[in-house]
Amino acid sequence: MGMNSSIFFLTFIFAFIIFSTHSNPLIFPLTHTLSTSHFTTTHHLLKSTTTHSTTRFHHHHHNRRVSVALAPGTDYTMSFSLGSSPKQTVTVYMDTGSDTVWLPCQPFTCIMCEGKYDPKTTPLPHNLSTSASPVSCQSRACSFTHSGAKTSDLCASARCPLESIEMSECEKHSCPPFYYAYGDGSFVARLYKDSFEIPMSAPPALVVKNFTFGCAHEALGEPIGVAGFGRGALSLPTQLAQFSPHLGSQFSYCLVSHSFDTDRVRQPSPLILGRADSVGSGVDQNKEKRVDSADPEPDDFAYTNMLDNPKHPYYYYVGLDAVTVGNYRITAPENMKKIDRKGNGGMVVDSGTTYTMLPEKFYNMIVKEFGKRLKPGLKRAGSVEDRTGLSPCYYLDQQPKGVVVMVPQLVLHFGGNNSSVVMPRRNYFYEFMDGGDDDGVKRKVGCMMLMNGGYFPDSGGPAGLLGNYQQQGLEVVYDLWKKRVGFARRKCASLWDRVG
Repeated sequence: MGMNSSIFFLTFIFAFIIFSTHSNPLIFPLTHTLSTSHFTTTHHLLKSTTTHSTTRFHHHHHNRRVSVALAPGTDYTMSFSLGSSPKQTVTVYMDTGSDTVWLPCQPFTCIMCEGKYDPKTTPLPHNLSTSASPVSCQSRACSFTHSGAKTSDLCASARCPLESIEMSECEKHSCPPFYYAYGDGSFVARLYKDSFEIPMSAPPALVVKNFTFGCAHEALGEPIGVAGFGRGALSLPTQLAQFSPHLGSQFSYCLVSHSFDTDRVRQPSPLILGRADSVGSGVDQNKEKRVDSADPEPDDFAYTNMLDNPKHPYYYYVGLDAVTVGNYRITAPENMKKIDRKGNGGMVVDSGTTYTMLPEKFYNMIVKEFGKRLKPGLKRAGSVEDRTGLSPCYYLDQQPKGVVVMVPQLVLHFGGNNSSVVMPRRNYFYEFMDGGDDDGVKRKVGCMMLMNGGYFPDSGGPAGLLGNYQQQGLEVVYDLWKKRVGFARRKCASLWDRVG
């Protein structure tokens, strides 16, 4: 056997061993960023999350380099390690609504970041290890971060000599900085490659060589980095798929319910890599399924097909056919069911937005029906609506003694295979104590947790969005092989013992 053949054989065996080691699903924690140091009252937290959700949804209607920052109290963080000399732990937001992995790097300057993070818990900026190497402007990764600009243009902007451009000898020149804008912030970063490692409960760890990430030394309103889980070429799942198609092409998460109560944030939420391969087999996808069991069998997911949007190919789009309130089915508008040639329509499944956003007319129909079926007739809590940004809100403690408030059931009917998901009550109707206005009298109130997304008929963006608050208590599977998203009711904390 020749030397080249021997090297190829050993490389194949090594890759096979690594792949076999990680052929089963891998599970690690997502931590919700709820913190009492950020928000002094429930109203303050709710107002912050409603404002953030509205801003983020509205900016989904801009081009691919305009997104919206994630924020403490509304989103989930994950941790991994970068580098080998030395290896360092990195904590960033997990976001299915973006497609790049980036982090703040030393030396780091954050402009207008006061009040956006807790100095006691916010991770320090990353120190590049000696094993990190800058990405060349000739790399495809460099083109992806610069919105598909020609390689020669990138090389020129990196001040690569003309002779080197013509001779395709730009490898020694690093990628020029790329700019990424959010709704209330921005950053400039350079691309690097280094070893990426996910800590496992039992060795060996999952290690990916030459993982590409953005390193930002300056940001506006952006103190924490992001792990993009979208469908882009530089997202974490896409890069992981190059190492192991099983792990990178199928993932899920199950968000443990928190209800904005710091006392209830006891356990992290499981993020599972390689999950979809072991579920869904043997199930008739043409048969309508209704997800309402508290803890169904592992293959009892309700799947809906992903919709393609050439203008926003990195988002996870699905179609929503209808919403049932009580026993009354409300048909969704056509732009919620499909995407037109201009990129308008569809519903984005987003881990980085708190609340579900619906088109104005559709939202109003749901709210009207909800109010009619909420028994007994309750008084609207207008002052609570003003202070939280949620609507409608109702006083729950003014009915006669012994009368129980009956909250109508809410069911989402997704398209494709007619899958239906019964929403847990806490996912769409939040009950809490209101401190009152000037009188200081405390009253129990309840608010609907869906939001009016407005009207965007020709913006080239989604008609609606499924937020992370409505995803609590559901295992949400992203099956990139079969291009579908699945939902199943779960006791999320129990998955730590059942998956592995």
